[in-house]
Amino acid sequence: MTEHVRVVIVGGGIMGTSLLYHLAQEGWTDSVLIEKAELTSGSTWHAAGQITHGISHWSLGKMNSYGVELYNRLEAETGQSVTWHGCGSLRMAYLDDEVDAIKYTLSVGRGQGVNMEIIGPDEIKKIHPFFNLDGVKAALHTPDDGHVDPAGAAFGLAAGARQMGAKVVRHNRVTNIRPAADGEWLVETEKGDYICQHVVNAGGTYARQIAEWVGYNLPMANTTHHYFITDAVDEFKDLDHELPVVRDDQTYSGYIRMEQKSGLIGIYEKKPPATVWDDGTPWDAENELFDPDYDQVMECLEQALIRMPVLEKYGIKRAVHGAIPMPPDGNMLLGPTPGLKNFWNCCGSHVGIAWGPGAGKYLAQWMVHGTAEVNMRDFDPRRFGPYADDREYQIARAKEDYILRHEVPYPGRQRHEGRPKKTSPLYERLKEAGAIHEEIFGWERPRWFARDDQPREDAYGFKRPDWHRAVAEECKAVRESVGIMDLSAFGKIDVSGPDAHAFVERMIANRAPRKVGGIVLTHILNRAGTIEAEVTVARMAEDRFYFMFAAFSELKVRDWLMQHREEGEDVEIRVVSEEYGCLVLSGPKSRDVLRAVTNAPLDNENFRWLTAQEIDVAGSRVRALRMSYQGELGWELHVPMDDMLTVYDALWAAGADAGIANFGSYALNAMRLEKGFKGASELTNEVTLPEADVMRFAKVDKGDFIGRDATKASMEKAEAGALPWICAQMEIDANGSDPVASETIFHNGEKIGQISSGGYGFTVGKSLAFGYIRPDCADPGTELEVMILGEKYPARVLGLPLYDPESLLPRS
Repeated sequence: MTEHVRVVIVGGGIMGTSLLYHLAQEGWTDSVLIEKAELTSGSTWHAAGQITHGISHWSLGKMNSYGVELYNRLEAETGQSVTWHGCGSLRMAYLDDEVDAIKYTLSVGRGQGVNMEIIGPDEIKKIHPFFNLDGVKAALHTPDDGHVDPAGAAFGLAAGARQMGAKVVRHNRVTNIRPAADGEWLVETEKGDYICQHVVNAGGTYARQIAEWVGYNLPMANTTHHYFITDAVDEFKDLDHELPVVRDDQTYSGYIRMEQKSGLIGIYEKKPPATVWDDGTPWDAENELFDPDYDQVMECLEQALIRMPVLEKYGIKRAVHGAIPMPPDGNMLLGPTPGLKNFWNCCGSHVGIAWGPGAGKYLAQWMVHGTAEVNMRDFDPRRFGPYADDREYQIARAKEDYILRHEVPYPGRQRHEGRPKKTSPLYERLKEAGAIHEEIFGWERPRWFARDDQPREDAYGFKRPDWHRAVAEECKAVRESVGIMDLSAFGKIDVSGPDAHAFVERMIANRAPRKVGGIVLTHILNRAGTIEAEVTVARMAEDRFYFMFAAFSELKVRDWLMQHREEGEDVEIRVVSEEYGCLVLSGPKSRDVLRAVTNAPLDNENFRWLTAQEIDVAGSRVRALRMSYQGELGWELHVPMDDMLTVYDALWAAGADAGIANFGSYALNAMRLEKGFKGASELTNEVTLPEADVMRFAKVDKGDFIGRDATKASMEKAEAGALPWICAQMEIDANGSDPVASETIFHNGEKIGQISSGGYGFTVGKSLAFGYIRPDCADPGTELEVMILGEKYPARVLGLPLYDPESLLPRS
């Protein structure tokens, strides 16, 4: 028998049951969840079950806050016991950087309305009298945190979904998934088949097996994690309240809480953990646990007992050593599968009890409405490309991220295992010149260049790190002379064919370039009118367009274009990201340098601003685009990858007398802030074009394009003063530290928004940021305050960029 449904979810842990519940809430009640054994029998059943508001990532913070709210009401709503313990939590800080980290979290949490405060040792002692406070400087107290019975939570979500009309099928093993006719999916099980429009992989630790059926190498490994439950603690028996969960990164690297009247100690040891099922998860496994490895965790376990000496005399009555799924960057895999339509992922969550409710809510929104209320970029599985198919890479990065779970969460902290994966021919040359690289979609991209007296390693901190003085010199070179940057870590797609022009018009909000050589800045929108990607489009020939965009959007943009090509439309879509490198040549002397290595005329009459030409540079046929994200005269030179070193060397030699200098992404970010250019953090799936204040890059009167009706509706809201928020730039009177992202913005003491991105403008000598704020507070000159590391600093809304407000320099 074959059953027809809208959605099949494979996997009945917290992630799958949450998605089913939220799809039913969205009205998609013709959804079925299939579990091969009993609900929660993968990794959910053995989870410790904590959830905290102490998160500095905006989207995860929203998810965790929603999770606490849902767990508080789920039992009353469904009648299923969930056993919520609202005991609160403490995150200890011993180091100055840890104090800064919790101050940053406070600066984010204030904007989300989270109940949290930073307290000192005396106050900590009152809240938790049993914790050894030697060396503790402060703690983040989040009193509304807690923990929940993991199985009860999943069963509660399943019960709620069933009550709304969705279906749960247990003890039915899926045996295969394959495409069916008309773009649907066939899900084969031991008890019959299902035809559906959407399939969701919610397999948890078994998710790689499910992905293999459709040819997807899911970037994930299963690490193992220990927690221990002690015998009943006499000192806890007379307590009239439950002690808060205590998280500690420096000593025992984990968490300690009460489990009824016992102690529970969880360890994230600071050495590579074990991984299991590296060659494939046994599809018949269920309720798997492993023998505890006391040698692996003993150092941290001993430290835990030093910190909680009240537990020292009690034995361990239960040791839990189970598998948890871990993607290469530690974030969930939540969203579409690359190259496949309507095959979704809801997996890869190593703290599923905390993330599961929000993951289900926002993925359901994405599936039903085409977008979600929060930025999903950091969870989208398409953030990983084919470079992440390497199994050794997946395992090494999973182990590294496990260790980093309880390290100081510095802004911009890089993972290093398994690198480099993708390099331009300049990689070694730039390393020799002091380049400190960052990884972007597998690419190695220069972040900054260490001076001779600086260590050749990245520098981190919440205040201005040591790289500041190096980046200042890079900016100075670009502003006063000429700089060069390897920007090969860029997404590039050729769209060609007889129907290319009509196709491009339908894909983008701006008018496609009408003439060969024309360039437009524009956006790809979804049907809700929010931003899928910012793209630059150059018309390189009558029937060929060149799309350029952030590297991490490569698979997303590719799939979007592929899946919106209509039947019979004669259009070829080809990714050329690894065929072309990119050299950015920028600064007032850039024309002189480029002129020395090409015969092409470069004056304003022959090579206008915002135009593109194919020219010969140092013997290489190059796609040259006259544009500048730095706000200077300059070109982007898209060079055949094999010629990159030759062209770079020629430009470097030609610029020697002008003092040409390498620069990296930190300098690029500083200069685009000075110029008032928005970046990827401003242009997300959360916002419409009027909300992002980028309507100058759209033409709603040009004819139909995806998202046009929603954009017009948002324009009408803007005219009526009814937008929920708008993007504004501001200068901040900061003192030694700059905004990063998500910090809270205030007006007259009331929170009105949050920072989307920020940094220091070295040329103008100011801290700068973009933020989404209430429209009535967005007039130029409006006085605001921004909370940075727990302190409020004066800020003002800018009406024009501080650097070259009339954009004369790029046109010079």
